[in-house]
Amino acid sequence: MTVAVASDLVQRVRAQVAQQLAASVGRASDGGPRIAVGHRLVAEVLERHANDCLAAGSPLLEPAAEDAIAAAVLNSLFGLGGFQHYLDDSDVEDIYVNGHDCVWIRYTGGRMERGESVAGSDAELIEMLREIAARSGASENRFDPGAPDLDLDLPNGSRLFAVMAVSRRPSVTIRCHRLLDVTLDDLVRLGSIDSGLRNLLRAMVRARCNIIVSGGASVGKTTLIRALANEIPADERVVTIEDPRELHLDLFPDRHPNVVSLEVRKPNVEGVGAVTATELVRWSLRMSPERLLVGEVRGHEVVPMLNAMGEGKDGSMCTVHANSSAHAFEKLWTYAAQSPERLSAEATAQLIASTVHFVVHLIRVGGRRLVSSVREVVGASERQVISNEIYRPGPDRAAVPSGVPLQQQTLADLIDAGFDPAVLDALEVSGTWA
Repeated sequence: MTVAVASDLVQRVRAQVAQQLAASVGRASDGGPRIAVGHRLVAEVLERHANDCLAAGSPLLEPAAEDAIAAAVLNSLFGLGGFQHYLDDSDVEDIYVNGHDCVWIRYTGGRMERGESVAGSDAELIEMLREIAARSGASENRFDPGAPDLDLDLPNGSRLFAVMAVSRRPSVTIRCHRLLDVTLDDLVRLGSIDSGLRNLLRAMVRARCNIIVSGGASVGKTTLIRALANEIPADERVVTIEDPRELHLDLFPDRHPNVVSLEVRKPNVEGVGAVTATELVRWSLRMSPERLLVGEVRGHEVVPMLNAMGEGKDGSMCTVHANSSAHAFEKLWTYAAQSPERLSAEATAQLIASTVHFVVHLIRVGGRRLVSSVREVVGASERQVISNEIYRPGPDRAAVPSGVPLQQQTLADLIDAGFDPAVLDALEVSGTWA
């Protein structure tokens, strides 16, 4: 049963439970007792409804329908309403809502299917989003015609973005980050990388190489950064800078006990209080990080980030939207040219060549997310960054060794970090992945 089927009853039960819940536990900040009381109150209200039906000679709810109503009410009060059952499904990757009854779900493997309504009306959807925003704990999360966008970090690590007033109907996009605690070994099992490339990436992190992860939207850039970050020794201090927060390294203190997670902040309703990624990069340098991770470079922060990479923050990483590993350099050049520093193409090329060691590029082929290319930066010539593609797209577009050798010093550093250079000869010798 969907929420829409018994929307009126769901709303009546919810209203009664909410009223009694407020009277029972007020606005206690501890969610555990409130949830327990909520379960009890839902059961009591549904029992009264059943007694009323018996007294009136009306048919009783089927057990499945009663369970569905209870779940809808509890999800509305303590969870994410009509979104919750999709978020509970580990196979769901993305949720797209174009009005309360126009719902599309992208599943693992790339399959897209029409979903059930998430609310009884568009007005109910907007109100649900406002309640979710209010419970998020973040300040000034308005959602109305004067503030028509809503950007929330959900409790399970997913990210919600919604708009109203600027579209014909309210629209919601939820990116479900299922692989929060992911390793390079996990990416091998998922088919994103091969065991040989895993060993190279692991050595790159341990050798403190500066890495740029490039690719289009939803190809797994953040997931790869998480996996790379999990190769960072636990005793190193890490600062992450994101807009929005997606890495969530601070949720895993066993892996990252000394991490600071910074997030860009929008201005408040008076138009003040904004904190940009550029400012956060500069602030982070005062926090004595051993590594700096920037979730996505897409503006003025590129110059201070590259400078940080060249000033003792070796082993840092960032992502950038690009069509290929070579195109990543053009995107960095564009951002640098638009920055307050107004760097020339020549200066930008020299800065990239002196700070970036590798670019790792990701693509999506059907439902698979693949590393398709790895470039080593070897220098600069006037306006151009000079690089060697040491892994190139193979027949299925997954990265394979190209046969182009690494620079001697780079290879020596990687060997010291545990890399077996025979991996790079595997394709030539066997014609297959190592």
